Amino acid sequence: MDWVERVLRIRQHTRRGERAPHKPLLLLLALARFQQDGGRPIPFSAAEQPLRRLLDEFGPPRSTSPAYPFHHLTNDDAIWVVDTMDGPGSPGPVLGRLRTPGVQGRFHPELAEALTADPSLVAQLARALLEANFEPSLHDDICQEIGLELDGIGLPARTERLLPPRDPAFRLQVLEAYEFCCAFCGYEGWLNGTAVGLDAAHLQWRSYGGPDSMGNGLCLCSLHHRLLDRGVLGMARDHTIAVSRKFVGRTPSAVTQVKDLSGRPVREPQSGLPTPEPDHVDWHTAQVFRSPARAAA
Repeated sequence: MDWVERVLRIRQHTRRGERAPHKPLLLLLALARFQQDGGRPIPFSAAEQPLRRLLDEFGPPRSTSPAYPFHHLTNDDAIWVVDTMDGPGSPGPVLGRLRTPGVQGRFHPELAEALTADPSLVAQLARALLEANFEPSLHDDICQEIGLELDGIGLPARTERLLPPRDPAFRLQVLEAYEFCCAFCGYEGWLNGTAVGLDAAHLQWRSYGGPDSMGNGLCLCSLHHRLLDRGVLGMARDHTIAVSRKFVGRTPSAVTQVKDLSGRPVREPQSGLPTPEPDHVDWHTAQVFRSPARAAA
């Protein structure tokens, strides 16, 4: 049985490109716990707050409940089991019921046996879930949040076909289009003739149908790329920078590097090259940006 392929095929809500990484985040949390304690069942009372924080930090901007993945993951084949004091079987996706003493979740025995037999499988499954659901700039943040160690283990080559393909030319095309300059702050930096601290950022994430195309790309410094993917920064349809009102920063550097960007125009690419397309801008606004936006600085 190929567990990586099975985990990548878990059913998720995908209507109109909406992000629904609820089940992947629960699985990542459970994999971290398996790595730490050998797969003991996780009481819902112990999982609720960590899972809520993951959903708040890395899930969609809309309100969501940790009860949803804890219950509904049981509907996927041989992945997750929920028990009550009366035996196997989830009491449902209702917080009050899941908070009942004795409700706990665990990996299906077949998956738990596979994870025990092959210690590298934890990292393989985690890599696959991260690649399939989140932008690369968020992977380390998620792992640090849950204490998950990947130890440099990558994906089996046979599972690469299940993930969105990457265009290796995309990064250079975007950086050249913006003349190796951050479209938000104007940073540029070089070391031995090579640009450093600059990324090709996607507005609509590749894992949710975003293409490796100029109309979906921005050249951003590493800081502003990460803040874009975390929803602190966004882009309005008039091509000005949006800053989330939920961002808190009091030091002068936080003000100048983040808050003061609000309402500033986004740097345009070279003349004649595509600018960010409205559909991709709208996707990021709806699925990633933590609205409401601050007033223009």
